[in-house]
Amino acid sequence: MLKTIYKTLSLVVAATMSATAADKPNILFICVDDLKPTLGSYGDKYAITPNIDKLAAQGVVFTNAHANQAVCGPSRCSVFSSLRPDRTKVHDLKTDFLAVSPWVITLPEHLKKHGYSTAGSGKLFHGGKSDGALEKRAWDLTTATDSLPYAEGFSPPALHYQGPAQQELFKNLREKNKQTLRYGQMVKALKSNQLNPSTECLDIPDAAYADGALALETLKYIDTLSKNEAPFFVAVGFKKPHLPFAAPKKYWDMYKREEVPMPKYTKAPGGAPAYALSSWGELRNYADIPAEGDLAETKQRELVHGYYACTSYTDAQIGVLLDGLQARGLKKNTIIVLWGDHGWHLGDHGIWCKHTNYEQATRTPLIFSGPGVTSGHRTDSPTELIDIFPTLCGLAGVEMIANTDGIDLSPILQGQEKDLRDVAISSYPRWKGMGYTMRDKRYRYTVWVDNKEPMIPFATLRDVMDEELYDYDTDPLETKNLAKAPSQAERMETFRKRMDQHLREQARKIAAQSN
Repeated sequence: MLKTIYKTLSLVVAATMSATAADKPNILFICVDDLKPTLGSYGDKYAITPNIDKLAAQGVVFTNAHANQAVCGPSRCSVFSSLRPDRTKVHDLKTDFLAVSPWVITLPEHLKKHGYSTAGSGKLFHGGKSDGALEKRAWDLTTATDSLPYAEGFSPPALHYQGPAQQELFKNLREKNKQTLRYGQMVKALKSNQLNPSTECLDIPDAAYADGALALETLKYIDTLSKNEAPFFVAVGFKKPHLPFAAPKKYWDMYKREEVPMPKYTKAPGGAPAYALSSWGELRNYADIPAEGDLAETKQRELVHGYYACTSYTDAQIGVLLDGLQARGLKKNTIIVLWGDHGWHLGDHGIWCKHTNYEQATRTPLIFSGPGVTSGHRTDSPTELIDIFPTLCGLAGVEMIANTDGIDLSPILQGQEKDLRDVAISSYPRWKGMGYTMRDKRYRYTVWVDNKEPMIPFATLRDVMDEELYDYDTDPLETKNLAKAPSQAERMETFRKRMDQHLREQARKIAAQSN
């Protein structure tokens, strides 16, 4: 029944729009893969990110924003649907989003129903094997990675690499197969030939890599769609600083490797369950990374250096877009939202990559700028990435879909100081269990339960395996789990009741969407 109501409401809303399409603002939607707040505008004094910092100064910066799950696919499915992972049913990179939740209407689809022209390219949905069905529903214009406008004289990257050995390998594979290579083929070929290093530093143009070409393609979308009477929603998904850390040499040269900020605390939190950490298998897949054990300090410094270099590289591409909007006279009427799909561990707690419920994995940049947005404002209000969808609708004068999980942040964007959420909620699966975590302005509470569905009743603690509590005012590095401290008993009980409330509400919504 809810599925029918969901579709009907969308049609009714489309027929009764509060403003004509011509009156609505344009939207530039910038997603950056694996971007943690290693940005000057977030207080990182080492980072060189002038373009993102300029955008931040012109808008509102959310300093306490969190991904709903710290891995690409589930996080993005939640952003595009404004539904938490328990409701999208996407907790991994294999699940087909449309197969498990075919009733969901995504952000670009909803805006199309309200008169927007849409374009998107780069890494955006990442929702399992949907054979492009999500993209077909979402975009009026889109471009495959191999068809982007790469720099003159350069072929598309060999998956991620422009090195001559990788390029030669892919050239031979294409000639042998007489067809486009599948992703799995490319990964296997690089790995079996030990041609998949974790970093690449070459003196080549920005547009030799995908993100540089992607910025140029996005400007073409803007040129095409801005000629129409309809407003545009243009989405771009930059791939760096995702592994491997491959960026043109000039961005590596911005930093001195001996000065890169190394992690201050490299042990597991005292008293935390071992499974709360990750095994960083994503990084261990690369040829120059050992299959087990710690990394040598030289390799750690190389990786941190590479992460910052890739962040500066992507920052430059964002500058291309911002300058392009300004030059075309479109910036004044364009809402810009920039977000990272989750954070990334750079050796803190002795781990790398994402895949945890800790601060370095869930916390991400979130910046809004444009019409209806106050300039130069910062807020530590707890925020979730599922709030992007309803916020864009609020700013654009588009009625939001009912029965989602996100909230409209427009009041904060317009200068309101009052928090709209008391906590930001994330989750991460471990084997047959699920870890749910709540972050307020000071504390993080995490509960690990022995199932993958919101459990009822939580108050009995029937299926709880472990709990964690961290105080960021006194312990910003998460060195000690306070869950069993007698001094925290009352606070723990408060968090348990709040988590119980959340899980019951999610279970109610899940039951309703199944009808």
